[in-house]
Amino acid sequence: MKTLKLILIAFLMIGVQSLFAQKYISKDGHVWFNASTPLENIEAHNRQSASILDAATGELVFNILIKSFEFKATLMQEHFNENYMESGKFPKATFKGKITNLSAINFAKNGSYNADITGDLTIHGVTKPINTKGLIVIKEGVITGTSKFIVEPKDYNIIIPKLVEGKIAKQIEVNVDITYKKM
Repeated sequence: MKTLKLILIAFLMIGVQSLFAQKYISKDGHVWFNASTPLENIEAHNRQSASILDAATGELVFNILIKSFEFKATLMQEHFNENYMESGKFPKATFKGKITNLSAINFAKNGSYNADITGDLTIHGVTKPINTKGLIVIKEGVITGTSKFIVEPKDYNIIIPKLVEGKIAKQIEVNVDITYKKM
């Protein structure tokens, strides 16, 4: 009876361990955007993006604090937070999605894998579906992911005043560069 209990406990421990073995986390992902026009160079970086990747299901979750975006010009950063993004009212952006071609990615083998990603992006309190491509690189058990996609401020009810609308791109390029570690 004691042996049976020990075997049962061992299987349970292996099962619990394997549940977490497929999950990866990042607390310092790099997300940046470029909203430049010929009139103004606008770029901001955020190196505090948090994300979880479940390699077994392909599920991805990102949380990004809006106030963590850094601009070269402090006045630009202030306008971004107070006037456009209203970061006091909408403090974070989120993405909840999935790698849809998960079978094409071998998380146990070194290599570069194209990823098709779909999900819901929430910015400024508005959620919109998004589909994008990404690249997942696996090297010695470390997973890095990169992606690039376009967002339009008007789609997220971000109002750009007429006075400055020529200085801010109508289509903003968003870049993601993230490294995951096992949970």
